[in-house]
Amino acid sequence: MIFKINETHDPELTSWVDSANDEFTDFPIQNLPFSVFSSDGHTFRVGVGIGNYVLDFSKIAAFMSSEMESISSLCSSPSLIPLMGAGSVVWSELRVNLSKLLRSDSKYAKDIEPHLYAMDTVEFAMPCHIGDFTDFYSSIHHATAIGKLFRPDNPLLPNYKWVPIAYHGRASSVNISGQEFKRPWGQIKAADQNIPSYQPTSKLDFELEMGILIGTGNGLGETIQMEEAEAHIFGLCLLNDWSARDIQAWEYQPLGPFLAKSFASTISPWMITMEALAPFRTAYSRPIEDPEPLPHLTSRENSMNGGLDISLEVGLQSRLMKQKNIAPQSLARSNFSHSYWTAAQMVTHHASNGCNLRAGDLLGTGTQSGPALSEAGSMLELSQGGQVPIELHGEENRVFIEDGDTITMKAWCEKEGARRIGFGSVDSRVV
Repeated sequence: MIFKINETHDPELTSWVDSANDEFTDFPIQNLPFSVFSSDGHTFRVGVGIGNYVLDFSKIAAFMSSEMESISSLCSSPSLIPLMGAGSVVWSELRVNLSKLLRSDSKYAKDIEPHLYAMDTVEFAMPCHIGDFTDFYSSIHHATAIGKLFRPDNPLLPNYKWVPIAYHGRASSVNISGQEFKRPWGQIKAADQNIPSYQPTSKLDFELEMGILIGTGNGLGETIQMEEAEAHIFGLCLLNDWSARDIQAWEYQPLGPFLAKSFASTISPWMITMEALAPFRTAYSRPIEDPEPLPHLTSRENSMNGGLDISLEVGLQSRLMKQKNIAPQSLARSNFSHSYWTAAQMVTHHASNGCNLRAGDLLGTGTQSGPALSEAGSMLELSQGGQVPIELHGEENRVFIEDGDTITMKAWCEKEGARRIGFGSVDSRVV
């Protein structure tokens, strides 16, 4: 199932919330993403993004159609889990109702307006409890670049083009945008050392990723078919999966990443629904010389529309840049359409052995690098293994992330004939 374009995507729709009509806003009426927020720092509830505001969902049930009353109750708790588990039919019905309430011709504008809160005045919380976190490795450009650094004679392992590679991450250290964390310590062994030492990482890195939030799950022992995979996805967010490359290099063989990636992962507060992304679908294809995916990872719909055209950008602001009021410097731009595996394939593969996915599970896509160096989604690639410093505004340079650095990631979708929508941003800082 891939969500189709409907009345909610009409690029001519406008809202009575003026800021939602700005051509550069991330949150026009065609987006309508979900979050969990607080306006007083104590009480958290479900919010909907519209223009520069968060709409308190708990206050608008009375203005919805009568058949929406039961759906409205799903958003009464300070978590998106009840809504996420309700299923794609419910999500679509809710989207239509929200769209009608916020359109310029809505008769409820004056009643709803008091329940809008300026985004820059609220506090965001995790949208749900993350039960499990799985990180994929879906960019062949990133996998090849990293492979060349860690395994020069065998950069891309033979299974990569057949199976969506992933490892189980650490859910407890996933946090919301604004996360600050201490530089992690770990075992590190330099090439000129005989034994490893326990010390703070000197090769701290970001990873520019998308996060896939599972909505409805599957029972233990049940699989998910490709044709139904996207019906299990509630939405996408931005994900910075922090990594300690020197710890990773020593520990990753033979079982893969562990402490090098379990100390911090940061997600953006806004969950962009799969239905909102319907106008930005792309065909999914591979180089003609590559093998076709196995039948259980193939569907006609996935081939025609399985990809997503999502622009991605990562920037850095050092402590000194902040002191000098120098804006974050863009380091790279990429696009999710470069992904070797689609979101549907990742979900299908995850459940292909009968693994039970649950509402609130987070799947990371892996670093979304493109074919050019300017599209690299990590410092390890951008600095070519730490060999080529990146010049920063303010007479600094970087090969990896230093204390006080803030990393900001952004994403957006735009194409002719559709309204531009965005993901907001995810910010995190090492202290």
